[in-house]
Amino acid sequence: MSAHFRISALPMETFAPWFALSDPELIARGGRRCVADSKPGFPCRVSLEDAEIGERVILVPYTHQSVAGPYQASGPIFVREGAQQAKPDVDQVPELLRGRLLSVRAYDGDGIMVDAEVVEGRDLEPEIRRLLADGRVAYLHLHNARPGCYNCRVDRA
Repeated sequence: MSAHFRISALPMETFAPWFALSDPELIARGGRRCVADSKPGFPCRVSLEDAEIGERVILVPYTHQSVAGPYQASGPIFVREGAQQAKPDVDQVPELLRGRLLSVRAYDGDGIMVDAEVVEGRDLEPEIRRLLADGRVAYLHLHNARPGCYNCRVDRA
């Protein structure tokens, strides 16, 4: 039986306060305000879409693996100003992921990595299903393989 999955974007309400900060306040918290100068290149983790050239984004630190253990992790992410919350349907892969080389990381219920693979985004679904078929796996994280940045989470649907 094939495992159904759902990809989850980060919630905009987590980042909305960052947009109200002045540039010095944003920098003091480890963030930066940017203007997208290429597409792709500025993948928004809320809309799960690449920012358009000329669009304003913030680059902020984000703790994507907040477990009490060796696999806790954080890293930089982009969020588009005024991003609309992505809510992909069951088994839907956003276009943002299709053209990227992805690192798919599988974690157990304690946040320990139990498997990982690198896959082209166009070939993502079979890898998601393979990993979710493993009873040890509680959830997946998708990262851009080359820069290593977190994209989104995948759970069984």
